[in-house]
Amino acid sequence: MRIYQIVAKETLRRRRRVLYTALGVAAGVAAVVAVLTVARAGEKKIYGELEKYGPNLMITPAIQNIGLQLGDLSLGTLAVGDNYIAEDKVPEIRRIADGAIREALGIEDGADIATIAPKLYVNTTVKEASVMVVGFEPKQEQAIKTWWMISRGSYPEQQNEAVLGARASAILEIDVGDSIPIEGQEVVVVGILGETGSNDDYQIFIPLKTAQSAFGKEGLISSMDIRALCSACPVEVIAGLVNESISGVRAVAVRQIAESEMNLMAKVNRFMLALAGITLVVGSFGVVNTMMSAVHERIKDIGIMKAVGASPSQIVRMFLYEAVVIGLIGGIFGYIAGTLLSYGIGPLIFEDLAVSYALQYLLPAIGLAIFVAIVASLYPAMRASNIRVADSIRSL
Repeated sequence: MRIYQIVAKETLRRRRRVLYTALGVAAGVAAVVAVLTVARAGEKKIYGELEKYGPNLMITPAIQNIGLQLGDLSLGTLAVGDNYIAEDKVPEIRRIADGAIREALGIEDGADIATIAPKLYVNTTVKEASVMVVGFEPKQEQAIKTWWMISRGSYPEQQNEAVLGARASAILEIDVGDSIPIEGQEVVVVGILGETGSNDDYQIFIPLKTAQSAFGKEGLISSMDIRALCSACPVEVIAGLVNESISGVRAVAVRQIAESEMNLMAKVNRFMLALAGITLVVGSFGVVNTMMSAVHERIKDIGIMKAVGASPSQIVRMFLYEAVVIGLIGGIFGYIAGTLLSYGIGPLIFEDLAVSYALQYLLPAIGLAIFVAIVASLYPAMRASNIRVADSIRSL
């Protein structure tokens, strides 16, 4: 009888114990697969957002947060600085942005290059519900947010027209053609945005001048988005020049925000993988225990095999083949369990994260499980190879 036939026979005879041992390995593999799958989906989402926003910058008021403490007790933070940006700073910001782009790309044309979309955010009450009203420049905002789609109606063209996010329209029960009182001014809803999966879904958008007049914020904006001309445009350089030249504002490139998120995600992934590694180590002890039990149970069989000419290396191979079977089962179950787990924990870590199975992790999962099982089986296999025929006779 060949070694693989012996292994198959013993695996079927002790199939329950083999399954339980494989599940111990599968738990660690599942944790690894889940972490990698969620990380892959998270990176895809971040890069998708980066690609969607393109070479953008965001400019906000330069507000600083000062930590308040009483001894070692933290009392939160205090925001210091203006909450608004003077609108007269927009031409200076445009001069810096367009100048940097012209220099980088060798453009001689003196026309406006970058798209600048200023916004004013104000909380108000509509139909006894607290909502965010956003004053915006419709054409510039549409150029920035190319993914915006009007599901019903049209885009605003007049100062007394508004467009609502999809969720705001449903919650407030306001549709195209309805009028909304905004601080005493009537605006007519001319369009409803399609679902974007962002805060835009819950906001009311009205022209910037209308918002400034209604809320007494003439000449003020809350932030502005800048879309450069191309993906190669020096957005980080523009952000640095704005921060150096204009006081009271803070410019940051969207790409820098994405890199910060990626760095944070990498740290979380390393921590989660460390936990998964501990789970794998615990599972490997189960393999060691199972293999040691198999050695003690089969002392007589091993002695007989040696008596008829089996070499120590053949005994070792027999146990290692069993480890491969355990690893194969554990890897398959671990991949399936890890994929299912990622569907559950993915949306908890990243809101609205679309997780999809990663078939490329199947073979690495099986390979990892087999590796762990083989390493855990080496000591029991060596113990089995050192059993003498006399020891097996005494065990009768």
